[in-house]
Amino acid sequence: MFAEDIILKPVLSEKAYDGIATKKYTFLVKKSANKTEIKLAVEKLFGVKVASVNTVNCKGKLKRMGRNEGYRPDRKKAIVQLAEDSKTIEFFDALT
Repeated sequence: MFAEDIILKPVLSEKAYDGIATKKYTFLVKKSANKTEIKLAVEKLFGVKVASVNTVNCKGKLKRMGRNEGYRPDRKKAIVQLAEDSKTIEFFDALT
């Protein structure tokens, strides 16, 4: 599996913005990826040193439109903590 396949996109929410100051970055990742694969993918894509990875499995919500109902897709989020001596990720620097 390639690094580009594991990291799908960054999460841009208020809670994710609060972590940027402490070098915590949040990404949507492939559901089958484990913490080791996520760590290696972030290090390869952004050229940083990762200290730890926490993952969260998010179940899809039930949504209705009229009499039809269905579920949003399930997803997996990864909160990546960079090492103290690591540089920051440039993409997130423009957001703060």
